[in-house]
Amino acid sequence: MYKGIPQNDIGIRTDVVDNIPKAEGMRILVRSMSPNIIACDEIGSKGDIEAINYAMCSGVKGIFTAHGSDVEDICKNPYLAQLINQHLFERIIVLNLKQKGESQCIII
Repeated sequence: MYKGIPQNDIGIRTDVVDNIPKAEGMRILVRSMSPNIIACDEIGSKGDIEAINYAMCSGVKGIFTAHGSDVEDICKNPYLAQLINQHLFERIIVLNLKQKGESQCIII
């Protein structure tokens, strides 16, 4: 986003929430826009996890990113571990940065 305008073509059926905490933005979206999918980068805080749980339990699908070298590394974050242990994710994709283009899909 630059001055409130997306800098990439995101399509006419996509809205971007900007300049608001992620967790608050996700809750507002669920209540006011009835989205099919929420995409959010860099999740990991307690508030993020609570908002994702709220959205997914409201029937909203999600695409989320989190940094870590593997699933075990991501689970060192207690909030992310809680979300994974609740089995709310259908799959986790781990990108291999050493071998570009390689990834591992873990079906939960």
